[in-house]
Amino acid sequence: MAKVWSCAVHCLTFVLPPHRHGPLKLHIRHATPFATTLRANQPRRQAQTSCFVRHSNNSSSAPSGSSKSQKVEAQRLSKILAAAGVASRRAAEEIITAGRVSVNDKIEPLPQRKVVPGKDKILVDGNPLALHRQKQLYFALNKPKGYICSNKASLRDQQTPRLVVHLFSEWLKRLASKPSSSQSLPPRLYTVGRLDVQSTGLILVTNDGGWANEVAHPSSGITKEYIVTTSEAPNKKQMRELTLGCVIDGTQVQPVDVQLEASDPSKRNKIRLVLSEGKNREVRQLVSSVGLEVTSLKRVRIGGYRLPTDLGIGQFRELKVHEVRLVLDKGAQANPYL
Repeated sequence: MAKVWSCAVHCLTFVLPPHRHGPLKLHIRHATPFATTLRANQPRRQAQTSCFVRHSNNSSSAPSGSSKSQKVEAQRLSKILAAAGVASRRAAEEIITAGRVSVNDKIEPLPQRKVVPGKDKILVDGNPLALHRQKQLYFALNKPKGYICSNKASLRDQQTPRLVVHLFSEWLKRLASKPSSSQSLPPRLYTVGRLDVQSTGLILVTNDGGWANEVAHPSSGITKEYIVTTSEAPNKKQMRELTLGCVIDGTQVQPVDVQLEASDPSKRNKIRLVLSEGKNREVRQLVSSVGLEVTSLKRVRIGGYRLPTDLGIGQFRELKVHEVRLVLDKGAQANPYL
């Protein structure tokens, strides 16, 4: 028999940088020698150092089913209507203030009223609000001249107006006729922003109120690109003045970029304008402020998404997932001429 040194194990703790599941503690066991008796022919063993990692996250001891007991939070009434596909956030606010929405059998005129989906009884025009989320749809439309970017006619219209959403009538009929359609109700489509009735080009159409609000709101930093045809070729002075902008409704408005259209050098009366604002008839007022007359106006880009060259006037196509993201991609809109 022979005496050899064996080990007793103690534990040291070191705190490592934060981990996605919480702070980590590294426990290292080290050996302290003490004497013991072994057989003479037993091989000597090196004192072993073991280490292991564990998460010091107290939440790991929480019951696995605790997340199921979370309560549904109260939300703004206008947000709930937009999420259900009733209208865009702004249009939903108009619907509410017009007295067309009731909560628990009482007319609710305040868009900011907090309600709990599934608990509070919500009616729109007397019909129960479908709280299940419809499939979100996103379209790019090449708007024809003479169409209005609105879902309802104005009282000033002397004749039956042609609305942009009317261009989707046949598509909606085909959707409703499909027996496998997941839409319990036809989707309510609306335009994202506007183009005046005499303008053509790219307009986005959707039933996703949150996305529409994000694209249209100035805080998103989205720019829009237009090609303007004027009655005569602008001179250098007019181009310089156009770059400086003008005052519209008491506010100084200035284009992000102004260039002569380079794709057709033979036509020097085409101007490419990039704007970050969205004021009514802003492009036309900018051009007229320098003494030029607009003969045609076409929008060719919104954010990072450009109007497809093969999309004919009055035609539309459903956007793919990456194209929906491209609209809000500031990197893609950094070079407006790509």
